[in-house]
Amino acid sequence: MIRRIKKVAVIGSGIMGSGIACHFANIGVEVLLLDIVPRELNDKEKAKGLTLENKAVRNRIVNDNLTTALKSKPSPIYHQKFANRISTGNLEDDLKKIKDFDWVIEVVVERLDIKQKVFEQIEKYRSPGTLITSNTSGIPISFMNEGRSEDFRKHFAVTHFFNPPRYLKLFEVVPGPDCKQEVTDFLMMYGEKFLGKTSVLAKDTPAFIGNRIGIFGIQSLFHQVKEMGLTVEEVDKLTGPVIGRPKSATFRTVDVVGLDTLVHVANGIYENCPDDEAHELFKLPAFIQTMMDNKWLGSKTNQGFYKKVKGDNGKSEILSLDLDTMDYSPSKKAKFATLELTKTVDKVIDRFPILITGKDKAGEFYRKNFASMFAYVQNRIPEISDELYRIDDAMKAGFGWENGPFEIWDAVGVEKGIELMKAENLEPAPWVTEMLSKGFKSFYTVKEGATHYYDITAKDQVKKPGQDAFIILDNIRKSKEVWKNSGVVVEDLGDGILNVEFQSKMNTIGGDVLAGLNKAIDLAEKEYQGLVVGNQAANFSVGANIGMIFMMAVEQEYDELNMAIKMFQNTMMRMRYSSIPTISAPHGMTLGGGCELSMHADKVIAAAETYIGLVEFGVGVIPGGGGSKEMTLRASDTFRKNDVELNVLQEYFLTIGMAKVATSAYEAYDYGILQKGKDIVVVNKDRQIAEAKKHALLLAEAGYTQPIHRKDIKVLGKQALGMFLVGTDSMEAGNYISEHDKKIANKLAYVMAGGDLSEPTLVSEQYLLDLEREAFLSLCTERKTLERIQHMLKTGKPLRN
Repeated sequence: MIRRIKKVAVIGSGIMGSGIACHFANIGVEVLLLDIVPRELNDKEKAKGLTLENKAVRNRIVNDNLTTALKSKPSPIYHQKFANRISTGNLEDDLKKIKDFDWVIEVVVERLDIKQKVFEQIEKYRSPGTLITSNTSGIPISFMNEGRSEDFRKHFAVTHFFNPPRYLKLFEVVPGPDCKQEVTDFLMMYGEKFLGKTSVLAKDTPAFIGNRIGIFGIQSLFHQVKEMGLTVEEVDKLTGPVIGRPKSATFRTVDVVGLDTLVHVANGIYENCPDDEAHELFKLPAFIQTMMDNKWLGSKTNQGFYKKVKGDNGKSEILSLDLDTMDYSPSKKAKFATLELTKTVDKVIDRFPILITGKDKAGEFYRKNFASMFAYVQNRIPEISDELYRIDDAMKAGFGWENGPFEIWDAVGVEKGIELMKAENLEPAPWVTEMLSKGFKSFYTVKEGATHYYDITAKDQVKKPGQDAFIILDNIRKSKEVWKNSGVVVEDLGDGILNVEFQSKMNTIGGDVLAGLNKAIDLAEKEYQGLVVGNQAANFSVGANIGMIFMMAVEQEYDELNMAIKMFQNTMMRMRYSSIPTISAPHGMTLGGGCELSMHADKVIAAAETYIGLVEFGVGVIPGGGGSKEMTLRASDTFRKNDVELNVLQEYFLTIGMAKVATSAYEAYDYGILQKGKDIVVVNKDRQIAEAKKHALLLAEAGYTQPIHRKDIKVLGKQALGMFLVGTDSMEAGNYISEHDKKIANKLAYVMAGGDLSEPTLVSEQYLLDLEREAFLSLCTERKTLERIQHMLKTGKPLRN
């Protein structure tokens, strides 16, 4: 039987429940969100004369919680209109509706007695065969199964989402002792394919995989920070982006999550894992207990390890906690010589062997930290997982680590890792020693484009399952490389499809990347069927290399700058007008030139988490790589009989003028950046390159024909230009924009109006590209534009001057 999920009921509407409901709505599922009935009226309800029988009162808790979730930032939902897929109700009036639902997810408070009552009620109404899962992070399944029917137990598992459910990819599946294998398999598949998650099969052990390892890591740091005399800022500097962890690193992350949440999980592990060799490490240090007593829990209480205050000058200031005195003082920048050694090393995985050689406090910190982590994870096999890769997957997907602990161990060398452990009086696990004795020098290897891992049962390297749905560029780059330069690598994806992968810093688009794109199109036109532009870095591309533009402009090399812009435009036009289909696969930040590239591909296969937009106004210019032309073209294509065409064009003008960035790929449809009926969104970014390849093949096999250059773009001339100029005048007069903002907007207006033509006219793309390039170039001669570019290069933030 094929199981399909059309309707999901979520019981419990707190932060997690509402977040889970929103994510199911994100993927198009109908959701029923339920919570308890209030026991008394609030002041507003009393003032209105309502009673406890009133429907709005009875659904107040669930509606308030969902409203709060939908207003939160970052948003739990891809598009606000998707919230219409969620209906709300209460457990007394609406629980009976679950008989028609395919999956019921329990997300109530972490108390066994309450969960058991909820399951008892669910049993009265659920239909046999319905999936029933709990989002618990620690209550044993055998306890939750007590008193339940055989059918309930056969379809019961834990599905543990991480908060926030939209953004954190970890989806731990923990089957109950009686759970059918087909149910486990289905949940694992559904998490990957439909929810866009990394599904990790876990055992029913305290805190499962992610939290067991993650909380160990944080508790280990809590003890280490005192032992080594490190400050809060120093630890966050050492455990942030330099080792591929989130910017919030350790202490800032604890502030965001809430110290009480972390302490709850740590206490649970301490109480329920008496045989853990690191048992005493889960005891709370004195400074944590003091913070708990003082209710310094982080963001929720406005102070934790950090505290934001208003200084004497009225400006906000960040203070950090001194863990010795327990007083707050102004944050100080942390600096270490060891970190300077890695400044030129772009790939995080290549930094680890360097970091452990440091002669300063940072080097000592990394040696101790990695030694304790390696020792701990080796001993969790087979306790929490039979396969080592599941631990790495859980840490990457649940805690935002770029590399899992076994991958880091591989990077420093397995034998070197043992040396670090022995220096801390820690011993390698017997299975690690046995692995080395059998001649395996690493936990992972890549063979024939697939990742293999050391399996302790098979005592051999085994292919990691589930890779067939993915194309992992790291695995094929060396063996499938067709051509490369310093900006790109061109790989053969098989079946006649090439991929061009950016390799520049933050995937910026400069001369080498443009040369590489052109070379990739040349190769594809000669010997292949199609081209994908895709990578698996954190971001698709943050746009053109503005450093290069700045240098040319400062040196007043305007002819060279004109040629560089023309090369960019020509490359974008080749994306559209080559003889093979081109597919763009954007994800993460896709800004400026990255957005322009995607808009010129034959098709876009966007990850749902794509933050895409034309942001050039922020650096004092207009989109100059075809973006201004393309928005004008798309406005023209949108004109319909009896439209007020000026209003349509104005929408596209404002998308550029306000530097709008879509907060998801679905929002990009609203801005005209993605096109409905043509461009596609995939929820699981890991599947994106494989999906892009599939669509390149489909276009090629359907008989792709090289498009003809457009000469039928309707521009509105003086009619539009006049409207835009009046608008920018009034915006400046009202102090909404600066004089320079007005100058940039007027340049864009001239391009999108098609110049000061006396009447609406049909023009070519090249005509608009020439106007766009001229406007871009003239803005690069402006001092205030150069100030904006310089400020962006220095701070990463836009300047309004």
